[in-house]
Amino acid sequence: MLEQRIQQQFFDSADLQYQTAESLARPIADAVNAVVGAITAGGKIMLCGQDGGESLAAHAVSAFVGRFERERPPLAALALRPEPRELQALGLPGDLLILLDPAARSTEATLAMVRAAHGKDMSVVMIAGQDAGALRETLSETDVLIAVPHERMARVLETHLLVLHALCDAVDMQLLGEQDL
Repeated sequence: MLEQRIQQQFFDSADLQYQTAESLARPIADAVNAVVGAITAGGKIMLCGQDGGESLAAHAVSAFVGRFERERPPLAALALRPEPRELQALGLPGDLLILLDPAARSTEATLAMVRAAHGKDMSVVMIAGQDAGALRETLSETDVLIAVPHERMARVLETHLLVLHALCDAVDMQLLGEQDL
């Protein structure tokens, strides 16, 4: 019984990732273009997470500043707390804000971060859960929404990690060229 429950966790995660691979590919590619555009124009990537997204934001910063799967010069990236004052102090026009909000509760903190980024002439990539309704209305035409359509937080967080890994891999490919893995 216990082993079957554990196996079901793997099956559910694999099913979600298989089901969303096609629908998330376009928004992830748009996010890659936003990251590469900001970096090549001299901007920086600011990442912020809520409801479990904090550790994913820190992980992505490590991959951008350090390395993902191959050596490259460090990319300008930093993690922010989910409160606009840091963004207002450090954000510049042309920078990119990546927000990780797996619950997609459209909290005032998340909405304030989006508004603060727009106020600094920054684009936003929102990586959210399935309930991203009010978030969609806050985003501009140049922003990107990657919404994982699942009700369980664990599945959403697992998929967010995969989204970030796909993003890092594609950014490296865009900046460094193809490489066989």
